[in-house]
Amino acid sequence: MKLTKKTHACVRLEKEGRTLVIDPGGFTEEDAAVGAEAILVTHEHPDHFDEGRLRAALDANPEARIWTLRSVAEKLSTAFPGRVRTVGHGDTFAAAGFDVQVHGELHAVIHPDIPRITNVGFLIDDGAVFHPGDALTVPDQSVETLMLPVMAPWNKIAEVIEYVREVKPTRAYDVHDALLTDLARPIYDRQIGALGGTEHLRLTPGASAQV
Repeated sequence: MKLTKKTHACVRLEKEGRTLVIDPGGFTEEDAAVGAEAILVTHEHPDHFDEGRLRAALDANPEARIWTLRSVAEKLSTAFPGRVRTVGHGDTFAAAGFDVQVHGELHAVIHPDIPRITNVGFLIDDGAVFHPGDALTVPDQSVETLMLPVMAPWNKIAEVIEYVREVKPTRAYDVHDALLTDLARPIYDRQIGALGGTEHLRLTPGASAQV
């Protein structure tokens, strides 16, 4: 499949003329989800979920559908009846020709005083791609391409490195990187690449790779 990196946490997957988009949030391009047949949203935080972007995608394509957790689905299901599906850990479904498994239940801890919200990760095509959202969820099967949340208020680089080691993907591509400055990128590239135990890669927004 073709994987296209969008700004921050959003990725676009294309296979056999069909398109699936994950997490077109407020930091990503306004048209990131337009043209997609399936849209997956990991959780409600605005850098992953932008209601305007999702409404634009659903208006542009009457066949488009959304799969997400309850807190996001409740904001859209009334306006788009039958087109927003609620999913949770352990669910499986087909979307735009992709087979999807749902892994994970909670967002990573930001601070003990901040209540944790629900977060789900999406495993695509039997491990070909895994996007964990804002959590360090380890699926119970092998992963070829890990979308790695490389920099966030809730993580530090040691945790990112240990996460890569635990998942053991064939390769890891950075996501959740809009807050990472150009000065810091070489440090992250060097340390994750040297210590993660797998091929560590980065795509600029709009760039693509075959996975």
